[in-house]
Amino acid sequence: QVQLEESGGGLVQAGGSLRLSCAASGSIFRINAMGWHRQAPGKQRQLVAGIRSSGDTSLADSVKGRFTISRDNDKNTVYLQMNSLKPEDTAVYYCYIHDGFVYSWGQGTQVTVSS
Repeated sequence: QVQLEESGGGLVQAGGSLRLSCAASGSIFRINAMGWHRQAPGKQRQLVAGIRSSGDTSLADSVKGRFTISRDNDKNTVYLQMNSLKPEDTAVYYCYIHDGFVYSWGQGTQVTVSS
């Protein structure tokens, strides 16, 4: 069983910053990729950012230039630095890990950006 503990969400004004963290623990054989999805009210869940064990990253076009993803392999932790936040970034953010076979998901952390 894998547990993912997210932190760092909250309320921030437009233009502000937040840093999300997600620490994985439990029966982790390996982690090929880690990252974040988000889901806004009435919308489908979408990939925000991902990072492979090689360090290669991918970002959604809507967050490029504003968000940065990084990971600490020793701590099995992934981070999402979010700058220049916009009201449209408001969503529940879910972290994930992929071990090459299955995804494991966190419970989600709310990010609210006020205008």
